Amino acid sequence: MIDLHVHITTKIIRKTNFMDKLEIIGVGEAVLLSLPPGSFSNAKGKDLFHERLNNVLEWCDGGEYLHPFFWIDPLTDDAVKQVNTACEKGIAGFKVICDRFYPSDEKAMKIFKLIARRSKPVLFHSGILWDGKVSSKYNRPMEFECLLEVPNLRFALAHVSWPWCDELLAVYGKFLNALSLKPENSPEMFIDTTPGTPAIYREETLKTLYTIGYDIQNNIIFGSDSSVAEYNLEWVREWYCRDRNILRKLKLNDALIEKYFSGNAKRFLGTDKSVLNKNCPVPGAN
Repeated sequence: MIDLHVHITTKIIRKTNFMDKLEIIGVGEAVLLSLPPGSFSNAKGKDLFHERLNNVLEWCDGGEYLHPFFWIDPLTDDAVKQVNTACEKGIAGFKVICDRFYPSDEKAMKIFKLIARRSKPVLFHSGILWDGKVSSKYNRPMEFECLLEVPNLRFALAHVSWPWCDELLAVYGKFLNALSLKPENSPEMFIDTTPGTPAIYREETLKTLYTIGYDIQNNIIFGSDSSVAEYNLEWVREWYCRDRNILRKLKLNDALIEKYFSGNAKRFLGTDKSVLNKNCPVPGAN
C-alpha cells in the first residue's frame, strides 16, 4: 500500500518510530507533505522556506520509499525560486492549498506551469477546507478547470472534493476528454480519495467513481491524511479495510484494487510509467 497523504506537523524528526508504524500497517511507500507556508492560517511562526524544504527532505533522506512533497504558496514573491530550488534538491512533488486565492490566479498559474515544465506532480486540496475562515469557495472542483491551460501538468484533487464529489467527476470527465483531443500535451487529473468523505458517504462515493462510465480506474489513489508525528494505525487500518471491502463489493478484480492502493500512485509520482491514460474519450462527451 502507498499512503499518498501524510502530513509533517513537527520539525522534530523521529523517523524510526514512523517507519515502524508504516511496517506494522503494511504501508510500503508514503508521500510526506512538508510543514505549511507561513501564509497558511494554521502555520506557526515565520515562513522559513529553506527550513521547511530541508525538513521534508531530511524526513525522506535514505528512504527510497518516502516521497517528499513541498507545500508551496504560489503567491509568494520568491515562488519561482522556491520551485527551482526544491527541484534541484530532489523534491518529488508539490502540495498546494488555495486558501485565499483561486487556482486561476495569474501568479499561481505561472507557478503551476513552471512545476509542469519541471515534470513534478501537484497535490491540491479540494473541497471543504477546515481552516476557520471563509476559504472553501476557492477549492470547488470547477475552479480547477483553469488547469486545462497548463500543458503536461500531472495533478490530483484530494479528499474526493467532498462535498462536491459529483462536480469533481464532471471536471474529471472534461480533463479526460481533453486527453483524447490533445494527448501530446494535455494535463492529467487524478482523484485522491483521502477522507474527505465521512464514512457514511464512502460506499456511495466509491460506487459512483467506479460505475460512472468514465475511464477512471487508472487515476484513483488512496491516502490517509494522517501525520508523521502521530501516524494513527487504527485510523489508517479502518479506512483501508473499509475501502477494500467496498471495492470487493463492487466486484473489482485484484489488479484494479492494487491500482487503487498503490499502482496509480506510482504513476502519479512518475515512478511507474508503464500505464498511461492517453486517448481515452469520455462516453457521450462532446
